[in-house]
Amino acid sequence: MINQNNDYEKKRSNALKWGYLFVLGAFVLFVIFLGRILVLQNTNVQEFEDNYISKNYREATLKAARGNLYASDGSILATTVMRYDVYLDFKSMRDTIYNNNIVALTDSLSKMFDKPRSYFRAKLDAQNKKNNQYYLLAKGLDFDEYDRIRNFPIFIKGKNKGGFIIQRNFRRELATSQIGAGTIGMDNGESKSGLEGAFSKFLTGIDGTRLEQRINSSQWKPIDYWKVQEPVDGQDVYTTLDLRIQDIAHSALENQLVKFDADHGCVVVMEVETGKIRAMVNLRRTEPGIYVDAYNYAVKDAQEPGSTFKTVSLLAAMDDGFIDENTKVNIGNGIWTYAGQRITDGHGGGTYDVSDVLAKSSNVGAAKIITEHYADKPQVFIDHLKRWKMFDKMQIELPGIAKPSIQTPQSKRWNKATLASLGYGYSSSFPLLQLVTFYNGIANKGKMVKPLFIDKIMKDGNVLYNSKPEVMVKKMASDKAITMMTSALTKAVEKGTAKSIYTPNLKIAGKTGTARILYWLPGPMRYQASFAGFYPSDNPKYTCIVVINQPDKSKGYAGGTVSAPVFKEIAGKTFLKTPLNVEKEMLEEHKVNLNKMVEPNVKLNVRKDSMPNVVGLIGKNVIPQLENMGYRVDYKGVGKIKGQFPAEGAHIRKNQKIYLELQN
Repeated sequence: MINQNNDYEKKRSNALKWGYLFVLGAFVLFVIFLGRILVLQNTNVQEFEDNYISKNYREATLKAARGNLYASDGSILATTVMRYDVYLDFKSMRDTIYNNNIVALTDSLSKMFDKPRSYFRAKLDAQNKKNNQYYLLAKGLDFDEYDRIRNFPIFIKGKNKGGFIIQRNFRRELATSQIGAGTIGMDNGESKSGLEGAFSKFLTGIDGTRLEQRINSSQWKPIDYWKVQEPVDGQDVYTTLDLRIQDIAHSALENQLVKFDADHGCVVVMEVETGKIRAMVNLRRTEPGIYVDAYNYAVKDAQEPGSTFKTVSLLAAMDDGFIDENTKVNIGNGIWTYAGQRITDGHGGGTYDVSDVLAKSSNVGAAKIITEHYADKPQVFIDHLKRWKMFDKMQIELPGIAKPSIQTPQSKRWNKATLASLGYGYSSSFPLLQLVTFYNGIANKGKMVKPLFIDKIMKDGNVLYNSKPEVMVKKMASDKAITMMTSALTKAVEKGTAKSIYTPNLKIAGKTGTARILYWLPGPMRYQASFAGFYPSDNPKYTCIVVINQPDKSKGYAGGTVSAPVFKEIAGKTFLKTPLNVEKEMLEEHKVNLNKMVEPNVKLNVRKDSMPNVVGLIGKNVIPQLENMGYRVDYKGVGKIKGQFPAEGAHIRKNQKIYLELQN
């Protein structure tokens, strides 16, 4: 019994001794391990980062989608579209899969890209031999092309077995191939123009970041599942442009430019009450009979207005009470010399009342009125122009607007005859947008409002901003002066220089302009024909200005002949006739295929493995999102989703198949 106890104690003692030794050894190893970690943390971090992490991984920009640019009716003007680049990882591609399917794959690629099978076989075999992990196979595919190629042999196995890698990129595209391209503009990061440049701060999103892994000395492969920061897409901007009116204005202007073989022309249509720009068209001749919208003359160019400025000068005299309906002006024989300057008319002589001075566009009459009442104090006349913001560079969203120029008594070029020149539209220059704003003030009963190009801003279906009219001048002139001017402008259409566009069905008020341009250059005389006005004159809804530059003089060059008919066509089609279904026409003739352009505004969010409601959404937007989440999608048809299985709220799990029924 005693011996048994001794043996037990001996064994127990040995067990405890080895146990203590094990614990001691483990503790020593732990201390060494901990010490190594501390050493690495404090001494070799930078070395480890420099030698391994920074050389094999990098943080790359994940571009945010730029917001969509819309017309006021919701038609897309410019959108960010998804494009797909296809890369192949031959290291991930299993040899058996490659060898068994390469013939079928090259056959599919040959049919899709219209190149011989041997071309693709040689390329793919060479890259497979190199074990290339990031070979670019195709670039810039749209969704239909991407959807087709991903189901090809080998590629259908996905990334891990088939080596199929997709790089998604955003690209900006205009939804209109011709109409408004210059007005829509662009923002390429280096330069900005048009609406794209004006609203870039809203349209531009916030870029995200992700990690990329080095494949070789020149290639980096994105790690799709490791996004350091998600991008935030830009906001959607709804412009004030009315696509129907824009199309009408574009067509009317283009036809007239071709008819008169003019150098360029522009049209602006402004909504009277709000100041919203409903159409802005700028067309320039690139070759005989071909005109493109490539430069915004209405904003960027300032030119002498000619006779359309007589409305400005005579309104000043009306407001000061110097002239009224009973005022008579002796035009003589239509030739008058003032301060050594010879002023002529092209519409005969005699005695005119004030409305005839405007209606018959008398240079002599306008010069006589302005010099008679303001020669001793020209600053009084100039102060009217200042009060009407004619000296100010317009504060609008569009970049590059020209600054107006007006000769004043303080100018070095001022002389006694300058005031007379101002009276009938010379010695000054303005961008077209400034003149249409002035005319719109008269149409708006003396309230001058700022031109607006933005209607609203939206993000994820929520309205962030709604534009409101901005008043520049509360009261341009007395009610009597505004009424008198409106009557005179109406008479100019009914009985004056624009009587060719008179129609009893629609009252139009407006003023023709025929200005000599570039007259300081040698060669034949060049003219600019214009017409500015509003309609209907008894209850104005729209103000419009039309300018056609350098028409063929042998075909005509006067404002009443060249520009006024464009105004009449725009007025008639926008106000009298039933609205045209322009959208369908543009989709056929001018627009690209929008089915391939519309990208998701709605980001799917699957919560707690619950099937979301996708009915009513665009299939091309939803399908990639579901697949990126790890679900398999089986669908039929195209367009919007009209049926789904599982139903909304049903439990779903990764790799589960989702069935979608789309419209045909």
